[in-house]
Amino acid sequence: MPNLLKWLGHSSWQLTTSAGTVFLIDPWLSQNPLAPVKIEGLPNASHILITHDHSDHSGDAVAVAKQTGAVIVAQPETVTRLKSEGADQVFGMNVGGGAELGGVTVTMVDAYHSSQTGTPAGYILELEDGKTLYHAGDTCLHSNMATWGELFDIDVALLPIGSRYTMDGRQAARALKLLKPKTALPMHYRTFPALASSAELFLAEAREHAPDTTVRVIEPGEVFQF
Repeated sequence: MPNLLKWLGHSSWQLTTSAGTVFLIDPWLSQNPLAPVKIEGLPNASHILITHDHSDHSGDAVAVAKQTGAVIVAQPETVTRLKSEGADQVFGMNVGGGAELGGVTVTMVDAYHSSQTGTPAGYILELEDGKTLYHAGDTCLHSNMATWGELFDIDVALLPIGSRYTMDGRQAARALKLLKPKTALPMHYRTFPALASSAELFLAEAREHAPDTTVRVIEPGEVFQF
């Protein structure tokens, strides 16, 4: 069975690994105009990975955890905030740290953005079958991505391309040069008028600057297999 990666719109993803373990990353659905499902339609899950505490990433974390039975993973300060909002099962970790969660090795990595609690982060997941997934969170282009490209053989990279609040398609294409993933999927665009309305710039720049990476543009609700 392949790993199944379903885009829930914006930066929200549902990962079902080849072993059947379900992870949710930044599952924001209730106010997400691109969300293809409601919170009530989510499956049971092992863990919810939260990159930072902005409402379009963590706003539904507690409700989703209660619906799916998942443990919320975030930085300690963000975990404290979510516990105050009613979260029952939480797991704190920090940038550079790793843990085995549901049979998957999860490493929290740095991102450059803002957050009221903790600091912004991304995640690298080493799955049961040896495949590796990188979720960049909300970030600009930064040189530490080259280190992740050296330490991890990244199969799939999920990169924000919307501009204004994160890097744009031009920067994201340069990120591919540093990360060297086999495949990249864009996220954090189209959701609001302030964000890029398409992935065309990212596609064009990636063809020029990272031709060894395959860029796949999928629709909310679509599933990518790897």
